[in-house]
Amino acid sequence: MEALINLGGLNKKMNKFEAKDIRNIAILGHQSSGKTTITESILNITGVIGKKGEIEKGTTVADYTKEEKARHISISTSVIPVEYNQRKYNIIDTPGYGDFVGEVNSALSVASGVILTIDATKGIEVGTEAAWRYIRSINIPALIFINKMDKENIKYENVLKEIRDTLGNRAVPFVTPIGHDANFEGFVNVVEMKARIFDGEKCVDAEIWDEKREKVEELHELIVESVAETDETLMEKYFEGETFTDEEINNGLRSGIIKGELTPIIVGSAINNIGINTLLDMLYAYMPSVEDAQEFAGINPDTEEEVIRQANCDAPFSAFIFKTIMDPFLGQISLFQVRSGKVTRDQDIILSNNGKKLRMGQIYFLRGKEQIQTDDIRCGDIGAVVKMQDLFTGCTISDAANIIMYPEINNPKPTYYVAINPKNKNDEDKLSESLNKLNKEDPTFELLRNRETQQFLLGGQGSMHTDVVIEKLKNNYNVEVTTDEPKVVYRETIKGKTEAEGKHKKQSGGAGQFGHVFIRFEHCEEDFIFNEEIFGGSVPKNYFPAVEKGLREACEHGILAGFPVIGLQATLYDGSYHPVDSNEISFKLAAQLAFREGCKNAQPTILEPIMKISVTVKDDFIGDIMGDLNKRRGRLLGMEPAEFDKWQTIQALVPQSEVLKYTIDLKAMTQASGIFAMEFDHYEEVPQQMQEKIIAEVKASKEK
Repeated sequence: MEALINLGGLNKKMNKFEAKDIRNIAILGHQSSGKTTITESILNITGVIGKKGEIEKGTTVADYTKEEKARHISISTSVIPVEYNQRKYNIIDTPGYGDFVGEVNSALSVASGVILTIDATKGIEVGTEAAWRYIRSINIPALIFINKMDKENIKYENVLKEIRDTLGNRAVPFVTPIGHDANFEGFVNVVEMKARIFDGEKCVDAEIWDEKREKVEELHELIVESVAETDETLMEKYFEGETFTDEEINNGLRSGIIKGELTPIIVGSAINNIGINTLLDMLYAYMPSVEDAQEFAGINPDTEEEVIRQANCDAPFSAFIFKTIMDPFLGQISLFQVRSGKVTRDQDIILSNNGKKLRMGQIYFLRGKEQIQTDDIRCGDIGAVVKMQDLFTGCTISDAANIIMYPEINNPKPTYYVAINPKNKNDEDKLSESLNKLNKEDPTFELLRNRETQQFLLGGQGSMHTDVVIEKLKNNYNVEVTTDEPKVVYRETIKGKTEAEGKHKKQSGGAGQFGHVFIRFEHCEEDFIFNEEIFGGSVPKNYFPAVEKGLREACEHGILAGFPVIGLQATLYDGSYHPVDSNEISFKLAAQLAFREGCKNAQPTILEPIMKISVTVKDDFIGDIMGDLNKRRGRLLGMEPAEFDKWQTIQALVPQSEVLKYTIDLKAMTQASGIFAMEFDHYEEVPQQMQEKIIAEVKASKEK
């Protein structure tokens, strides 16, 4: 086993930057669209690495875990700080696979801008649309980078049209490509009206070809129109036919991009470093810094009143913990963004979420798995601290005299569960301890101990997610597990009404045991109701609690398949007692005898959990989804337009047994675009033919 994080950067230094010169940029996009390759190109161009790593060989800076190297995909968010032209960029490389949405949420909680990558050979994909929806929902500025322009059979105009048709006309091309396929040489920046040509090593300035000039001028005019729409004064100037200055164009574009009214489109080839310099320049020119945000809103946890903290180095210190890494050797590593002030080692701070006073540990800049030492981290920047066990993802640390707590990260609830057991029974305690550590690293999975089924359940966002957690258990903590399907937690009830006698009598020398009851059983809407209608003292009052206790214990195991009984009203209306032999245990046992006899004659039945599910899909898939829900014995509650055009949200009630693997099935039915959430709603009677099967399965499992 090796440490995830190495100390190779401890002798390296990074320069200090003001907040205005720092850009925190998340890279989003469909899996394999080139996010990590873009990160490698940025590292190469900025001189951090001499030779770019390769995903297939497991040599990239961002993808360093065993699980990422084995699968050749990003699984965890990585922060890659680089310096370029006296500016600092914290590039946050995120997974493209939908199961790891929690990593994307963490990245966007501290990013001020987004690079949305698109594979030119594939155009808009499921992950592209998902990322775009999220970008728009939180109104974060973005830049679209069409990657892999050097591949064969690229139809740029078709890709551009698809982008604008799918993502909207706010996506505006800022460049036009030069050459195509293997002859892709570069592009013309239509904002600056300059050509950039790849000379085999880097992109250099060039003249605009005459045959390109008409197209370039047409696109430049589109840019100018977009600028005019950002400001009334500029709009008036545009209609009067006046020419905008370069400063007016850049300021107008920046304003429109930050507001989300414009999204620049640029092209390139990350594998050849084409377009990467332009990408970095545009990120600085058009994306906001923390200082542009001016302030952050939180609350004072003591008073719950809103607190506004100025985003500058002169304000009191505050920082947000957005990610946790559990290194098997170094321990807990907490990544944070300083939102105001600055922090140094050994500085006294407070954990705002619980009021605990702490002392800051050794702080670093983290680049992939490499730690780079520093003596302070300032407003706007991203850093890491080691071995502060009290910190957790989504918490706030701040100056004790100026406490503030920022909103935690809102992650989706798990929708897919798998039952796990340690291969080695001696690892039970170790399994629980290891999963709790991993849960600090990834709060989007959950651990449940189902006491009824005796199963330990691991819940995640899909099968890939739970598989990775299981792999990490083995790789990082040497704990191997077996998996099984979760068991559905059924219930039993009665539909009829009956009366039953229960008599417990035991005599074996000396004091005996005697309890005698008559109980009426009927269905009710509550889990359990106990009444008494005793007249004349046939059963003394002091035995009523024993009768109720006996019935409640009996309800833990129904008579059909041993499932807990709910919806039962029991009324004690008669009985008898012995002045010497009667006691509480006797009446408890008598009540249980009455329970078994009564339930047998009151039309017992099995109930199943019904889940309320919310399924959001494109209009194209509505028919398939509704038909599938009918096959799953679902009951449609309604349908309404989703937040985005041509999407609908379907609400339905479906038996839990029919949706145990719905996450996987929904992806298959919707080309991985559909999303859903579910929660328990109520219990309903299981169809009779299914009840027989359930009883047979329970009987067979007991015989094993």
